[in-house]
Amino acid sequence: MKLATFDVGAGAGAGQHVGFVDGDAVVDLTAADPTLDTMIELLTRDPRQVSAAANSAPRLPLSQVKLCAPVPRPPKFLAIGYNYAAHLEETHMDRPTRQAWFNKQQTCVIGPGDPIWIPAIAPDEVDYEGELGLVIGKRCKDVPNEKKAVLDVVAGFTIIDDVSVRDWQTLEPGMVVSKSFDTHGPIGPWIVTPDEIGDPLDLRLRTYVSGDLRQDGHTADMLFNLYEQVAYLSSAFTLEVGDVLATGTPSGIAWHRPGMYLKAGDTVRIEIEKIGTLENPVIDEPRQPSR
Repeated sequence: MKLATFDVGAGAGAGQHVGFVDGDAVVDLTAADPTLDTMIELLTRDPRQVSAAANSAPRLPLSQVKLCAPVPRPPKFLAIGYNYAAHLEETHMDRPTRQAWFNKQQTCVIGPGDPIWIPAIAPDEVDYEGELGLVIGKRCKDVPNEKKAVLDVVAGFTIIDDVSVRDWQTLEPGMVVSKSFDTHGPIGPWIVTPDEIGDPLDLRLRTYVSGDLRQDGHTADMLFNLYEQVAYLSSAFTLEVGDVLATGTPSGIAWHRPGMYLKAGDTVRIEIEKIGTLENPVIDEPRQPSR
């Protein structure tokens, strides 16, 4: 199943709704049950309640709604760094002995088709990172490092672009600011449940910038796989419904490659098999009104 957050536009019931994609249509669960108004609410509901809503929910053409980030404001947005061997080589980093995580602020999240801004204060080294995203579906702590145990707490998988401002990144070891500029967390187009994915460690990932193939990787090449990631994080703190984890990027980023950084007019397109495509245009940061 493909779980989606989408905007139905103006008029009665306007705003963001949640539902699931069925072919070329989306089943609008919010229209059938207004209390199902966010993805987190949907993920916490008894499946019988969701099924009851689905039975009376209207079907809307996908072409008539605007897909949003599946979890527009995740409780936690965490990303692992340096998790592919070839990526370590291109960044001149040593192989980590343990997982290295950082926070992306929830205000950086945007959805499919939304523009990535080139920041006015940092326009020169804006980079892309195509990544497999994982969404937590059950509140959990101390999850065993086992496939069955981890997938039991995972709602599904999505696509993430971990946009990064590299010149700022070199100045702050924690990477929180350089990874959290507004619009620098595209997520989408939906959440695909584990039953449709099969083996999440057997997925091809490709990133294109304005049609140029930049990244061509495979989730099997992670240094710390996603089962290890969930076990590691949950050993330290509770993971909550709607938390989003970015599981690392393969090689092919622009860092240390002059001329490959993002610029206004580019389009970033990330494809992960069995999930779909996340595509975002790149623009200069709009001038903000004076306060």
